[in-house]
Amino acid sequence: MDVIAITGAGTGLGRELALQYAQKGHTVVALGRRISPLLDVVQQIEHLGGKAFAYSLDIRRYEDVVNTVDTIAKNHHVTCLVNNAGIGHFGPLPSLSRQQIDEMIQTNVNGTIYMTKAFLPHLLAMPKAKIINIISTAGLRGKVNETVYAATKFAIRGFSESLVKELEGTNVSVTAVYMGGMDTPFWDGSDHIKDRSRLRPPKEIAKQIIACEDGQTEIILS
Repeated sequence: MDVIAITGAGTGLGRELALQYAQKGHTVVALGRRISPLLDVVQQIEHLGGKAFAYSLDIRRYEDVVNTVDTIAKNHHVTCLVNNAGIGHFGPLPSLSRQQIDEMIQTNVNGTIYMTKAFLPHLLAMPKAKIINIISTAGLRGKVNETVYAATKFAIRGFSESLVKELEGTNVSVTAVYMGGMDTPFWDGSDHIKDRSRLRPPKEIAKQIIACEDGQTEIILS
């Protein structure tokens, strides 16, 4: 069974991925900024007879990532990294503050790259390992009022496609996941989605990702 590290594992899709991977017998390393929701996930997994561990870190901070990943690698033989954590601010470009722009770039782009860079030497040391980047369909096409958010997702699309080529012939596979909107706390405090009832539940998306991610460089879930 795999040991799977998931960023943003305390809520939304990350939480569902953690629960469903654990139900399949995998060990979960739940990562996120706030320890409380991570511990809730761990407790739920353990209650169901699974095994999970929680580590708090801020993926936007390089030193925090390096130090935490080093600690994780000493305690767990991680075989899969799921870069799931992300943030979005929406609206016409002039309405976005510098802080909102920086938050999206630092979390969605820098955080994904930092986590991958830190984990990669450990993954390469495993007999078989994989990296799964959760991107969204905003990385496939631009959308109104999503200029910076889409820019960050296009960046990770390029990062993922290049990483596939860079790791070709190694034991590490890379899968980029592009899916539409989900009804998660991601949209709390935003009016960008007028009717959240039309969004798909994260449990359904998680199930699809787990069912088809092996051996594919791209998964598109519209």
